[in-house]
Amino acid sequence: MMHKVIRKILLACSLMAVTLLSGCGYNDFQTKDEGVKKAWAEVLNQYQRRADLIPNLVATVQGYATQEKDVLLGVTEARSKVGSMNLTADALNNPQAMQNFQKVQGDLSSALSRLLVVSENYPQLKSDVNFRELQSQLEGTENRITVARKRFTDAVEAYNVLARQFPSNLTAMIFGYKEKAQFTVENEKAISVAPKVDFGAKPSAAPAPTSKPTPISVPVPVTPPAK
Repeated sequence: MMHKVIRKILLACSLMAVTLLSGCGYNDFQTKDEGVKKAWAEVLNQYQRRADLIPNLVATVQGYATQEKDVLLGVTEARSKVGSMNLTADALNNPQAMQNFQKVQGDLSSALSRLLVVSENYPQLKSDVNFRELQSQLEGTENRITVARKRFTDAVEAYNVLARQFPSNLTAMIFGYKEKAQFTVENEKAISVAPKVDFGAKPSAAPAPTSKPTPISVPVPVTPPAK
């Protein structure tokens, strides 16, 4: 008899705990956490897509602009650093890790920008079919990165609001749920605007060569032979 009473008490306590946890946002934390992880996986997927385009892009540019070694090396090294930076969803609670990730991705973006500026000086490169195909893929990838970052930002914002507001913040304290790190940009509008990749701009015309002055011939006096 006593055993049945104990079981009923435990069952009642369990039901009460479930009710309390649901009312304090426990289930919401699980849902929003999964949303953050899903959004972050898409961010990583699009950044990897960009990294995969770089070897072919560098090889194509190198075929026409071998003298641009510093620029090509800069892109290659930046891509290498990106490849060595692995930020899993479990590390999103670490602001420093997120900052490091954002820095290497930003360095790669800058290196790519310098490479594209250099390409403007090579009309034959710009007319290359493979180069133009890479241009289209790169531009599409930059747009996808922008969309993925925006979705991730929204997902993290929703999670962090839940972690701060009452009474769900009590659940966060009990279970140790921390606010997740965000992307940081100097200009908040930069997240909603994809970087423009334009290979179609005409290179600036080279300055006309300076005409050299026409040399003036000076007659040299001839000394008559001695008699």
